[in-house]
Amino acid sequence: MTLTSVTASVTAWGDDLYGTALRTGHGPLFLRRADGWLLPLDVERWCARVDDTDLSVLRRCSGPVLDVGCGPGRFVAALDERGTPALGIDLSPDAVARTVDGGGSAECRSVFDPLPGEGTWGTVLLMDGNIGIGGDPAALLRRTARLVRPGGLLLAEVAPVDVDERLSVRVDNGRGERGHDFPWARVGAPALRRLAEGTGWTPGEWWTGGDRAFLALRCPRPRSIARIRPRNGKSRAVPLFMRRRWTP
Repeated sequence: MTLTSVTASVTAWGDDLYGTALRTGHGPLFLRRADGWLLPLDVERWCARVDDTDLSVLRRCSGPVLDVGCGPGRFVAALDERGTPALGIDLSPDAVARTVDGGGSAECRSVFDPLPGEGTWGTVLLMDGNIGIGGDPAALLRRTARLVRPGGLLLAEVAPVDVDERLSVRVDNGRGERGHDFPWARVGAPALRRLAEGTGWTPGEWWTGGDRAFLALRCPRPRSIARIRPRNGKSRAVPLFMRRRWTP
């Protein structure tokens, strides 16, 4: 993952096309490849409340939860309603604003920036294709492995087909307006399992919901940590940064 690719992603997702779609709550919006291929972005679903397929993800979360590329914040809001500490991060100020307006906590940051609570998150979410962030899934996996605590989870939404693709795309509204080029990736479950090797993750459960697919990865728990038990039998105190609500 290079500084150039991070900068390109910041510029792209800060484009007004994406921000406008989030402010209005609807598309059309696409990722356009150089050859004209279009990947539809489901803005309406992102801006709605969690659906049954989303709930299958929430049921697998162990708090606290970091939602990487949170968009308008439906997962953060739903976790907050369940009493699970959660923070969303996104490169789009409009995404962060909509998350906060919806009652969630969010910050305008890249996953490659220094983040609150590194090494203590119970679950990291990469939903809605966000395994493609930066165009280098292996680098993203290595980064997220440093964010979770030992034994922590990564829940990733993957392509529902067997694909392992690196590409350059632009945000496109289908009406002739396009943003800047930035790197992206598409990976299915088989490719993500292969990439997990050597990046600090152990592949786990794979499941589907509707036309969407997901893969759980777990960060191995060191033996020295696995043997630790609280002497008084009580749960450990929640770190200080988890006791407050985040504000952008």
